[in-house]
Amino acid sequence: MSIEVRGIVKRFGEFEALKNIDLTVPTGELVALLGPSGSGKTTLLRVIAGLETADAGSVLFHGEDTSNKSLRDRRVGFVFQHYALFRHMTVFENVAFGLKVRPRSKRPSKEEIQERVMSLLKLVQLDNLAYRYPSQLSGGQRQRVALSRALAVEPSVLLLDEPFGALDARVRKDLRRWLRRLHDEIKVTSVFVTHDQEEALEVADRVVVMNEGHIEQVGTSEEVYRRPATPFVYHFLGDVNLFHARIHDGQPVLSGSNGADKKHPQAKVFVRPHSLDVHTRSNGQEHFRAMIEHINPAGPLVKLELVTSHGEHIDVTITQERYRELDLQKNHLVFVTAKEMAVFVEDYVI
Repeated sequence: MSIEVRGIVKRFGEFEALKNIDLTVPTGELVALLGPSGSGKTTLLRVIAGLETADAGSVLFHGEDTSNKSLRDRRVGFVFQHYALFRHMTVFENVAFGLKVRPRSKRPSKEEIQERVMSLLKLVQLDNLAYRYPSQLSGGQRQRVALSRALAVEPSVLLLDEPFGALDARVRKDLRRWLRRLHDEIKVTSVFVTHDQEEALEVADRVVVMNEGHIEQVGTSEEVYRRPATPFVYHFLGDVNLFHARIHDGQPVLSGSNGADKKHPQAKVFVRPHSLDVHTRSNGQEHFRAMIEHINPAGPLVKLELVTSHGEHIDVTITQERYRELDLQKNHLVFVTAKEMAVFVEDYVI
Protein backbone atom coordinates (compact mmCIF):
# COMPACT_ATOMS: atom_id res chain seq x y z
CA MET A 1 0.00 0.00 0.00
CA SER A 2 1.65 3.26 -1.13
CA ILE A 3 1.20 6.59 0.67
CA GLU A 4 1.09 9.89 -1.19
CA VAL A 5 0.99 13.25 0.57
CA ARG A 6 0.01 16.18 -1.64
CA GLY A 7 0.30 19.83 -0.63
CA ILE A 8 -0.47 19.26 3.05
CA VAL A 9 -0.83 22.41 5.13
CA LYS A 10 -1.63 22.31 8.84
CA ARG A 11 -2.05 25.30 11.15
CA PHE A 12 -2.57 25.58 14.88
CA GLY A 13 -3.92 29.10 15.28
CA GLU A 14 -1.32 31.43 13.78
CA PHE A 15 1.37 28.74 13.79
CA GLU A 16 1.89 26.89 10.52
CA ALA A 17 3.10 23.43 11.51
CA LEU A 18 3.20 21.97 7.98
CA LYS A 19 3.96 24.09 4.92
CA ASN A 20 2.79 22.55 1.65
CA ILE A 21 4.25 19.08 2.23
CA ASP A 22 4.65 16.65 -0.70
CA LEU A 23 5.88 13.12 -0.05
CA THR A 24 5.52 9.67 -1.61
CA VAL A 25 6.15 6.41 0.28
CA PRO A 26 6.23 3.41 -2.08
CA THR A 27 4.56 0.14 -1.15
CA GLY A 28 6.53 -1.92 1.38
CA GLU A 29 9.03 0.82 2.24
CA LEU A 30 10.13 1.75 5.78
CA VAL A 31 10.53 5.53 5.99
CA ALA A 32 11.78 7.69 8.87
CA LEU A 33 10.53 11.23 9.52
CA LEU A 34 13.56 12.81 11.15
CA GLY A 35 13.95 16.28 12.60
CA PRO A 36 14.28 18.37 15.76
CA SER A 37 11.38 19.16 18.09
CA GLY A 38 8.87 21.42 16.37
CA SER A 39 9.87 20.39 12.84
CA GLY A 40 6.38 19.01 12.08
CA LYS A 41 7.21 15.30 11.86
CA THR A 42 4.64 14.07 14.41
CA THR A 43 1.96 16.38 13.00
CA LEU A 44 2.58 14.93 9.53
CA LEU A 45 2.32 11.39 10.90
CA ARG A 46 -0.98 12.21 12.61
CA VAL A 47 -2.35 13.77 9.42
CA ILE A 48 -1.45 10.60 7.50
CA ALA A 49 -3.19 8.54 10.19
CA GLY A 50 -6.32 10.69 10.24
CA LEU A 51 -5.77 11.78 13.82
CA GLU A 52 -5.36 15.39 12.62
CA THR A 53 -7.25 17.11 9.80
CA ALA A 54 -5.16 19.08 7.31
CA ASP A 55 -6.17 22.66 6.41
CA ALA A 56 -5.19 22.00 2.80
CA GLY A 57 -3.95 19.12 0.68
CA SER A 58 -4.74 15.43 0.61
CA VAL A 59 -3.42 12.01 1.68
CA LEU A 60 -3.80 9.09 -0.72
CA PHE A 61 -3.44 5.40 0.08
CA HIS A 62 -2.72 3.43 -3.08
CA GLY A 63 -4.09 6.30 -5.15
CA GLU A 64 -7.33 6.67 -3.14
CA ASP A 65 -8.03 9.93 -1.32
CA THR A 66 -8.48 9.24 2.42
CA SER A 67 -9.48 12.79 3.44
CA ASN A 68 -12.97 11.75 4.56
CA LYS A 69 -11.95 8.43 6.12
CA SER A 70 -11.36 7.75 9.81
CA LEU A 71 -8.28 6.01 11.21
CA ARG A 72 -10.21 2.72 11.34
CA ASP A 73 -11.47 3.08 7.75
CA ARG A 74 -7.95 3.87 6.57
CA ARG A 75 -6.82 0.58 8.15
CA VAL A 76 -3.92 2.27 9.90
CA GLY A 77 -1.88 0.60 12.61
CA PHE A 78 -0.62 3.29 15.01
CA VAL A 79 2.04 2.72 17.68
CA PHE A 80 2.42 5.45 20.31
CA GLN A 81 5.63 6.36 22.13
CA HIS A 82 4.24 5.42 25.54
CA TYR A 83 2.63 2.13 24.41
CA ALA A 84 -0.97 3.05 25.47
CA LEU A 85 -1.62 -0.53 26.60
CA PHE A 86 -4.68 -1.43 28.66
CA ARG A 87 -3.28 -2.12 32.13
CA HIS A 88 -6.21 -4.33 33.22
CA MET A 89 -5.79 -6.62 30.19
CA THR A 90 -3.27 -9.38 29.63
CA VAL A 91 -0.81 -9.27 26.75
CA PHE A 92 -3.10 -11.59 24.77
CA GLU A 93 -6.18 -9.43 25.45
CA ASN A 94 -4.34 -6.24 24.47
CA VAL A 95 -3.30 -7.70 21.11
CA ALA A 96 -6.75 -9.20 20.49
CA PHE A 97 -8.63 -6.00 21.37
CA GLY A 98 -8.79 -4.53 17.87
CA LEU A 99 -10.18 -7.79 16.50
CA LYS A 100 -12.80 -8.28 19.23
CA VAL A 101 -14.31 -4.80 18.84
CA ARG A 102 -14.93 -5.16 15.13
CA PRO A 103 -18.58 -5.25 13.96
CA ARG A 104 -19.97 -8.75 14.27
CA SER A 105 -20.06 -9.21 10.50
CA LYS A 106 -16.32 -8.50 10.21
CA ARG A 107 -15.18 -10.06 13.48
CA PRO A 108 -13.04 -13.22 13.21
CA SER A 109 -14.10 -16.32 15.15
CA LYS A 110 -12.61 -17.01 18.60
CA GLU A 111 -10.43 -19.69 17.04
CA GLU A 112 -9.16 -17.30 14.35
CA ILE A 113 -8.43 -14.60 16.94
CA GLN A 114 -6.56 -17.12 19.09
CA GLU A 115 -4.47 -18.26 16.16
CA ARG A 116 -3.69 -14.76 14.86
CA VAL A 117 -2.76 -13.32 18.25
CA MET A 118 -0.50 -16.21 19.22
CA SER A 119 1.12 -16.13 15.79
CA LEU A 120 1.92 -12.44 16.23
CA LEU A 121 3.23 -12.91 19.77
CA LYS A 122 5.48 -15.66 18.48
CA LEU A 123 6.69 -13.32 15.72
CA VAL A 124 7.70 -10.72 18.32
CA GLN A 125 9.04 -13.41 20.67
CA LEU A 126 6.47 -12.87 23.43
CA ASP A 127 4.27 -15.98 23.08
CA ASN A 128 5.49 -17.25 26.46
CA LEU A 129 4.24 -14.03 28.12
CA ALA A 130 0.74 -14.02 26.61
CA TYR A 131 -1.08 -14.09 29.96
CA ARG A 132 1.02 -11.58 31.86
CA TYR A 133 -0.08 -8.01 32.46
CA PRO A 134 1.75 -4.90 31.13
CA SER A 135 3.03 -4.06 34.62
CA GLN A 136 4.91 -7.38 34.61
CA LEU A 137 6.83 -6.54 31.42
CA SER A 138 9.92 -4.49 30.64
CA GLY A 139 9.67 -1.33 28.53
CA GLY A 140 10.99 -3.13 25.47
CA GLN A 141 8.48 -5.95 25.90
CA ARG A 142 5.58 -3.50 26.30
CA GLN A 143 6.58 -1.76 23.07
CA ARG A 144 6.58 -5.09 21.23
CA VAL A 145 3.08 -5.77 22.59
CA ALA A 146 1.96 -2.36 21.27
CA LEU A 147 3.42 -3.20 17.88
CA SER A 148 1.69 -6.60 17.87
CA ARG A 149 -1.63 -4.95 18.69
CA ALA A 150 -1.20 -2.57 15.74
CA LEU A 151 -0.38 -5.47 13.40
CA ALA A 152 -3.23 -7.69 14.61
CA VAL A 153 -5.85 -5.77 12.60
CA GLU A 154 -3.79 -6.34 9.44
CA PRO A 155 -3.21 -2.64 8.71
CA SER A 156 -2.59 -1.34 5.22
CA VAL A 157 0.07 0.97 6.67
CA LEU A 158 1.95 1.02 9.98
CA LEU A 159 2.71 4.37 11.65
CA LEU A 160 4.97 4.70 14.68
CA ASP A 161 5.45 7.87 16.74
CA GLU A 162 8.87 7.87 18.47
CA PRO A 163 8.43 4.12 19.12
CA PHE A 164 11.64 3.76 21.14
CA GLY A 165 11.82 7.23 22.69
CA ALA A 166 10.83 6.08 26.20
CA LEU A 167 13.47 3.33 26.35
CA ASP A 168 17.08 3.39 27.51
CA ALA A 169 19.89 3.43 24.93
CA ARG A 170 20.78 -0.27 24.98
CA VAL A 171 17.16 -1.49 24.73
CA ARG A 172 16.50 1.09 22.00
CA LYS A 173 19.40 -0.23 19.94
CA ASP A 174 18.24 -3.83 20.26
CA LEU A 175 14.64 -2.95 19.36
CA ARG A 176 15.48 -0.93 16.26
CA ARG A 177 17.45 -3.88 14.86
CA TRP A 178 14.49 -6.09 15.69
CA LEU A 179 12.09 -3.68 13.92
CA ARG A 180 14.25 -3.75 10.79
CA ARG A 181 14.20 -7.56 10.72
CA LEU A 182 10.45 -7.62 11.42
CA HIS A 183 9.75 -5.19 8.59
CA ASP A 184 11.83 -7.25 6.18
CA GLU A 185 9.58 -10.18 7.07
CA ILE A 186 6.10 -8.59 7.01
CA LYS A 187 6.74 -5.91 4.32
CA VAL A 188 3.95 -3.56 5.46
CA THR A 189 4.41 0.05 4.36
CA SER A 190 5.69 1.83 7.47
CA VAL A 191 6.49 5.38 8.56
CA PHE A 192 8.10 6.17 11.90
CA VAL A 193 8.95 9.44 13.62
CA THR A 194 12.26 9.95 15.41
CA HIS A 195 14.60 12.73 16.47
CA ASP A 196 17.46 10.20 16.77
CA GLN A 197 19.72 10.49 13.70
CA GLU A 198 21.47 7.17 14.29
CA GLU A 199 18.13 5.40 14.64
CA ALA A 200 16.80 6.82 11.35
CA LEU A 201 19.99 6.13 9.40
CA GLU A 202 20.26 2.55 10.68
CA VAL A 203 16.63 1.41 10.34
CA ALA A 204 14.97 3.24 7.44
CA ASP A 205 14.98 2.52 3.71
CA ARG A 206 14.70 6.27 3.20
CA VAL A 207 14.98 9.25 5.52
CA VAL A 208 12.81 12.38 5.33
CA VAL A 209 14.63 15.26 7.05
CA MET A 210 12.19 17.92 8.28
CA ASN A 211 12.75 21.41 9.62
CA GLU A 212 10.28 24.14 10.59
CA GLY A 213 7.32 22.54 8.84
CA HIS A 214 8.92 21.67 5.52
CA ILE A 215 11.03 18.87 4.03
CA GLU A 216 14.73 19.66 3.64
CA GLN A 217 15.71 16.40 1.91
CA VAL A 218 14.48 12.88 1.14
CA GLY A 219 16.95 10.09 0.42
CA THR A 220 18.63 6.90 1.52
CA SER A 221 20.77 6.96 4.63
CA GLU A 222 23.90 7.28 2.50
CA GLU A 223 22.43 10.09 0.39
CA VAL A 224 21.33 12.32 3.27
CA TYR A 225 24.51 11.69 5.27
CA ARG A 226 27.13 11.90 2.53
CA ARG A 227 25.36 14.30 0.14
CA PRO A 228 23.26 16.69 2.25
CA ALA A 229 21.13 19.05 0.17
CA THR A 230 21.18 21.98 2.62
CA PRO A 231 23.33 23.35 5.44
CA PHE A 232 20.63 22.29 7.92
CA VAL A 233 20.81 18.63 6.87
CA TYR A 234 24.60 18.59 7.10
CA HIS A 235 24.57 20.20 10.53
CA PHE A 236 21.73 18.06 11.86
CA LEU A 237 23.04 14.65 10.79
CA GLY A 238 25.98 13.55 12.89
CA ASP A 239 29.01 15.38 14.23
CA VAL A 240 30.32 18.11 11.97
CA ASN A 241 32.74 21.03 11.99
CA LEU A 242 31.49 24.33 10.57
CA PHE A 243 34.05 26.65 8.96
CA HIS A 244 33.50 30.11 7.52
CA ALA A 245 35.80 30.00 4.51
CA ARG A 246 36.73 32.43 1.71
CA ILE A 247 36.09 31.56 -1.92
CA HIS A 248 39.20 32.15 -4.02
CA ASP A 249 39.25 31.21 -7.72
CA GLY A 250 36.10 29.17 -7.19
CA GLN A 251 37.59 27.12 -4.35
CA PRO A 252 37.09 27.41 -0.58
CA VAL A 253 40.12 28.44 1.45
CA LEU A 254 40.03 27.10 5.01
CA SER A 255 41.86 29.47 7.29
CA GLY A 256 40.35 28.48 10.61
CA SER A 257 38.91 31.99 10.87
CA ASN A 258 35.74 33.85 10.01
CA GLY A 259 37.55 36.27 7.73
CA ALA A 260 36.18 37.38 4.37
CA ASP A 261 36.39 40.41 2.13
CA LYS A 262 34.55 41.93 -0.82
CA LYS A 263 36.75 40.18 -3.40
CA HIS A 264 36.50 36.80 -1.72
CA PRO A 265 32.93 35.99 -0.63
CA GLN A 266 32.32 33.93 2.44
CA ALA A 267 30.99 30.38 2.39
CA LYS A 268 29.91 27.83 4.96
CA VAL A 269 32.07 24.72 4.83
CA PHE A 270 30.99 21.54 6.65
CA VAL A 271 33.53 18.82 7.39
CA ARG A 272 32.95 15.62 9.36
CA PRO A 273 35.56 14.92 12.07
CA HIS A 274 36.70 11.77 10.21
CA SER A 275 37.17 13.82 7.01
CA LEU A 276 39.88 15.95 8.61
CA ASP A 277 43.49 14.88 8.97
CA VAL A 278 46.37 16.28 11.02
CA HIS A 279 50.08 16.50 10.24
CA THR A 280 53.04 17.49 12.34
CA ARG A 281 54.51 19.53 9.45
CA SER A 282 53.22 21.16 6.28
CA ASN A 283 52.99 18.78 3.31
CA GLY A 284 52.10 21.32 0.64
CA GLN A 285 48.33 20.80 0.87
CA GLU A 286 45.86 23.56 1.70
CA HIS A 287 45.83 23.65 5.51
CA PHE A 288 45.48 25.74 8.64
CA ARG A 289 47.24 25.50 11.98
CA ALA A 290 45.72 24.47 15.29
CA MET A 291 46.77 23.42 18.78
CA ILE A 292 45.81 20.09 20.35
CA GLU A 293 43.68 20.90 23.39
CA HIS A 294 42.52 17.40 24.35
CA ILE A 295 43.06 13.79 23.26
CA ASN A 296 40.62 10.93 23.88
CA PRO A 297 42.36 7.69 22.82
CA ALA A 298 39.68 5.33 24.18
CA GLY A 299 37.99 3.05 21.66
CA PRO A 300 38.90 2.07 18.10
CA LEU A 301 39.30 5.72 17.02
CA VAL A 302 41.16 8.61 18.63
CA LYS A 303 39.21 11.84 19.10
CA LEU A 304 41.17 15.09 19.02
CA GLU A 305 39.90 18.46 20.20
CA LEU A 306 41.79 21.29 18.52
CA VAL A 307 41.69 25.06 18.85
CA THR A 308 42.78 27.50 16.13
CA SER A 309 44.64 30.74 16.68
CA HIS A 310 41.26 32.49 16.29
CA GLY A 311 39.83 30.50 19.19
CA GLU A 312 37.62 28.17 17.14
CA HIS A 313 37.20 24.62 18.42
CA ILE A 314 37.50 21.71 15.96
CA ASP A 315 36.88 17.98 16.37
CA VAL A 316 39.05 15.50 14.46
CA THR A 317 38.84 11.70 14.46
CA ILE A 318 41.83 9.60 13.40
CA THR A 319 42.76 5.92 13.60
CA GLN A 320 44.82 4.49 16.42
CA GLU A 321 47.57 3.69 13.88
CA ARG A 322 47.68 7.31 12.70
CA TYR A 323 47.77 8.51 16.30
CA ARG A 324 50.74 6.30 17.14
CA GLU A 325 52.51 7.21 13.89
CA LEU A 326 52.34 10.94 14.61
CA ASP A 327 53.07 10.57 18.35
CA LEU A 328 50.63 13.36 19.14
CA GLN A 329 50.64 15.09 22.50
CA LYS A 330 48.53 17.74 24.17
CA ASN A 331 49.56 21.32 23.25
CA HIS A 332 51.27 20.13 20.04
CA LEU A 333 50.92 22.39 17.00
CA VAL A 334 49.41 20.52 14.02
CA PHE A 335 48.57 21.28 10.39
CA VAL A 336 44.94 20.43 9.54
CA THR A 337 43.79 19.36 6.07
CA ALA A 338 40.38 18.33 4.75
CA LYS A 339 39.83 15.10 2.78
CA GLU A 340 36.16 15.78 2.03
CA MET A 341 33.88 18.78 2.56
CA ALA A 342 30.57 20.33 1.59
CA VAL A 343 30.55 24.00 0.63
CA PHE A 344 27.48 26.25 0.67
CA VAL A 345 27.58 29.77 -0.78
CA GLU A 346 24.29 31.62 -0.34
CA ASP A 347 22.61 28.21 0.17
CA TYR A 348 24.00 26.73 -3.05
CA VAL A 349 26.26 23.71 -2.95
CA ILE A 350 29.63 23.83 -4.71
